[in-house]
Amino acid sequence: MGDVSVKSITLDLLRDARETVRTSPLGVINTPMIPWCQTTLPLNIPCNIHIKLENMQRTGSFKIRGVANQFARRPKGGHFVTMSAGNYGKSFAYASKHYGSKGKVVMPETAPMSRATLIQSFGCEVERVPTTCLMNVVNRCVQENNMTFLHSYDDLDLIAGHASLGFEVLELMPQPDVVVICCGGGGLLAGVAAAIKLSGCEKTRIYGVEPEGACTMYQSFIEKKPVGMDTKSIASGLAPPFAGTLPYELCQRYVEDIVLVSDEEIMAAVTTLYRSGLLVEPSGCAAFAAIANDRIPDIAGRNVVVILSGGNISKDELTNFPD
Repeated sequence: MGDVSVKSITLDLLRDARETVRTSPLGVINTPMIPWCQTTLPLNIPCNIHIKLENMQRTGSFKIRGVANQFARRPKGGHFVTMSAGNYGKSFAYASKHYGSKGKVVMPETAPMSRATLIQSFGCEVERVPTTCLMNVVNRCVQENNMTFLHSYDDLDLIAGHASLGFEVLELMPQPDVVVICCGGGGLLAGVAAAIKLSGCEKTRIYGVEPEGACTMYQSFIEKKPVGMDTKSIASGLAPPFAGTLPYELCQRYVEDIVLVSDEEIMAAVTTLYRSGLLVEPSGCAAFAAIANDRIPDIAGRNVVVILSGGNISKDELTNFPD
């Protein structure tokens, strides 16, 4: 993605992608955004928090937004390969079936088996490999089987599709003070941040949240370049082996800071949300965990938006979380 300039990502480009997502035959949902005060969630800070419920999105996560824009701009009936811990793979498989494309998802061995089974149910092949081998296997598929690689977070069309979420936030809260978003490879964070900042919200502070054991974007901010690391977290969807190049460059420009939460805090967040009637997977809870554990500075009295990014968690997985 290094050949794509951040300057090429304009408000017009993002608005065009938003229209593509809105009218996609994949049925992308304009998900609800509800005031925190209309839930039973605990809140110790006096501020006006709204929660964007992407756990209610088609295929169970925000990923369908980027996939809708990616597939709309590729030839139908192609033969595609990707790497994913589950959520992108599920949306990728859903789109592949709709468009009549052949697909293969290379998954880290740490991803839940339930995700692999679900992806296979859409007709996509799944290969599980160690996290450090993901790109090697993808490259083999491209070179030996003439497959086209669709990146699950470091892709212009994908990021532009994710930006649609940012525009939906602004429709309900035109001038948010703070927006808190999970971060894995950085595609969602980059897209939403670009949409909000390019729409004129110059004073809005945007924070990315990563697990302590998978802090590639946090470390990239420190080293001032996208870096990779051996990642491990209960939030497998936030644990890719490296930060995306284009997401990193966009985050450097538009994101205030990256904060970290522990796996224990993520697990507690899953339980707290579940008790309040919200089914959210570990990767989808990171932004909520950051708010609940006071990681975001200066939010008292502010208008804050928190993204719950996905709800793909099985009944069996839920039994591993505290009551």
